[in-house]
Amino acid sequence: MTPAPTVVIVGASAAGLSVAENLRRGGFAGTVTMIGAEHHLPYDRPPLSKEVLSGLWPDAKTQLRDRSTLTELNIDLRLGVRAEHVDSAARIVANSDGSQVPYNDLVIATGVRPRPLPGTGGVQGVHVLRTLGDAQRLRAVLRGRPRLVIVGAGFLGAEVASVARTAGADVTLVSDIESPLSDVLGAELGQLLRRAHIDHGVHLKTGVKVAAVAHHDNQVSGVELADGSTLPADAVLVAIGSIPNTEWLAGSGIPVGNGVICDQFCRALPGVWAAGDVASWHHADLDQRLRLEHRTNAAEQGMAVARNILAADNPTPFTPVPYIWSDQYDLKLQIYGQTRGADAFAVIDGDLAERRFVAVYGKNGHVHGAVGAGMIRPLRAARALVATHEPWSSIEQGVTA
Repeated sequence: MTPAPTVVIVGASAAGLSVAENLRRGGFAGTVTMIGAEHHLPYDRPPLSKEVLSGLWPDAKTQLRDRSTLTELNIDLRLGVRAEHVDSAARIVANSDGSQVPYNDLVIATGVRPRPLPGTGGVQGVHVLRTLGDAQRLRAVLRGRPRLVIVGAGFLGAEVASVARTAGADVTLVSDIESPLSDVLGAELGQLLRRAHIDHGVHLKTGVKVAAVAHHDNQVSGVELADGSTLPADAVLVAIGSIPNTEWLAGSGIPVGNGVICDQFCRALPGVWAAGDVASWHHADLDQRLRLEHRTNAAEQGMAVARNILAADNPTPFTPVPYIWSDQYDLKLQIYGQTRGADAFAVIDGDLAERRFVAVYGKNGHVHGAVGAGMIRPLRAARALVATHEPWSSIEQGVTA
């Protein structure tokens, strides 16, 4: 008798869960084993910097599925266990608890971890934000309305600044870019976000690098900047990017670089796939390699990997229109496609000054991205322009008409 096929999913978060659920929906009757380093049931991460950090949501609301639902999926769920090595020739995953799990297909969904600030290891009062535990610790600190210095003005830093300031903390946002998210969204929206944070009382120190974190008796006391000044701090959040969790794949033969290197089908090797933040795959429609740390992408890529496992002889390229959102104060930004590195920008509806608008981004003569706030239907129309790579000339004609 031929043994039932086995799919091993390493990573028990949104991407891994999406793979498991869609395998079952697609009729997969074999064994599905999911290995997760954390002890929590799979939970959602975007609320950690928003609803959970603010206390608006109880922690349990982040749980993606309850235990009974996971039981109904017939998943061999191994939590608090870390995958340590893969033998891709023998198709075996070795784990921290000493177990070895054979697979027919392996899905790597190990995500990323926060990039540390050098010299801060072990210093009390220095925080990162990636896990539920991280959010719980920072939330407890915010209750004391501390002097909080946030290093990094990307999505995470800007969102935490919004929550912390609303909670009454004295917040300083430090970055080497000129305005919050200006490296992603450009100068125009960077200025809009800069004004929004200033209006809410955030101190901005932009265009300057951090030299070191000052501490006394191993407790953080401030942040030293490259210009020679020091910002006093009771707590520091480091939000300077992330590192894909791929070290455990060393010696496996699975290609890694900035993540797990995959083809257009999210396949790294025969029988090895990747999904979510850790996956670096070739987007055939855009003809470029992408690695997206987006919640929507995690779910969609998990679905795509499940479909391709079930139809391995006839896989389908994964070619989504990337989507991400960001909540900052009363401003909800929704972003489609790619805005970083654009060479053209135009507001096609609404007004930036009113913080109600739709803007599009162009590159190499075509629409590559769209951003909106407060205008859902017009933004959906702009998404279509991104999906079809509308010529930029038609945008210029529409703006000037």
